[in-house]
Amino acid sequence: MAQKPSLPKGTRDFGPEQMLKRNYIIDAIKEVFRKYGFMPLETPAMENLSVLTGKYGDEGDQLLFRILNSGDFLSKVSDKDLEGGVKNLTPKIAEKGLKYDLTVPFARYVVMNQHDVTFPFRRYQIQPVWRADRPQKGRYREFYQCDADIVGTDSLVCEAELLAMVQEVYKKFNFDAFSISLSNRKILEGIAEVCEASDEFSRFCVILDKLDKIGQEKVFTELGGIGVSKTGLDKLEQILTIEGDNNSKLTQLQEIINSSEVGTLGINEVNETLNNLSLLGFLTDKVNIDFTLARGLSYYTGMIYEVKPTSIQMGTITAGGRYDNLTGVFGLQGISGVGVSFGIDRIYDTLEELNLFPNSKANYSKVLLVTFDSDSQKHGLKLLGELRSAGIAAEMYPETAKMKKQMGYADKKGIPYVLLIGSEEIAQQQYTLKYMETGNQAMFSLDEVISNLLEEEE
Repeated sequence: MAQKPSLPKGTRDFGPEQMLKRNYIIDAIKEVFRKYGFMPLETPAMENLSVLTGKYGDEGDQLLFRILNSGDFLSKVSDKDLEGGVKNLTPKIAEKGLKYDLTVPFARYVVMNQHDVTFPFRRYQIQPVWRADRPQKGRYREFYQCDADIVGTDSLVCEAELLAMVQEVYKKFNFDAFSISLSNRKILEGIAEVCEASDEFSRFCVILDKLDKIGQEKVFTELGGIGVSKTGLDKLEQILTIEGDNNSKLTQLQEIINSSEVGTLGINEVNETLNNLSLLGFLTDKVNIDFTLARGLSYYTGMIYEVKPTSIQMGTITAGGRYDNLTGVFGLQGISGVGVSFGIDRIYDTLEELNLFPNSKANYSKVLLVTFDSDSQKHGLKLLGELRSAGIAAEMYPETAKMKKQMGYADKKGIPYVLLIGSEEIAQQQYTLKYMETGNQAMFSLDEVISNLLEEEE
């Protein structure tokens, strides 16, 4: 008995209908990337483990998919290695792993090609990545990342360009119900400083980031637990009550954290970014300053931003920020960059929920040629070539099946027109063109068929 086929857990097939929608998203994003001067890049599915390990923390290292060496991978393994457990054994049997994200391979590429790359280097990359995570709703072991980065410059013009690009991408999807939350690591450092929590900066930010989930009272209790004083909590309460537009928020914050040099620098950076965004001709009211946004602080050193839909319950659909030392782990110091990542799966779910995808059937064949015998099929092949030469997506049913079967095929596949080619049509050089949705049909010459189908596309 044949074995029943199955998929590895945490992976998915994408059928034609899903692929058309995914390609719609990816093509729109690529178009904007190219418009902003970004160049495409691809890196291999696998990297040497020496490139990957130690870059994602202990937890990330646990989630790397390791690839067994080819051939007799146990040939170099001794009994002592086996007794030493996984840590001893792994380097002997696996030298490569599937890539965990696009950032580390990008950093590796920049270092290896530093003399050929033109800095500032603008690259975009859309590829699958793999994580040995526990599969659950919305979390997969194989998924696509879609990143754009500008490296080799500290200029805040880049932050504004990425924020403009975000708005332009979502405009392409006719999706306006989103908000961009904007923060800055330097502002967070300033807040921690005036709250007398600089020594516990990481834990301070992790707790602050829970505000939406557990509320202010529990956040303050946890902060007290790591040693933040009553005076510090009072300062933080002042900051959390700040309201108004972005300018007003920044002005009020400046008054509270005036004594912090790093905090003031962060406020100036946010102001400059918003001014640059305005000069580029994009809305700044889409941007909401959020002092509690504290994502990615293990690598972000400046601006931090994330995008969420406002009309539906959905997590972050785009995020990014500035990092000062992308390539330092590979020995190339001082390469600063800023990047943005679009969550293709969540964007897909958002557009699906809001019914914002265009009609995908427009991407299928426009017309099916229906034939009745070998003579009409041969004639149909000539017509098929003419229709395709005119730029019309066309196909012919490859067998001389009953008309009902051929029409059923067109109907099931969503092909809007059929062209009937029988002996009478061949003799008259006039063909029956039928519109499947209404059943309306009429006789036309081939030139008329082509002009009708092209006109319908406009």
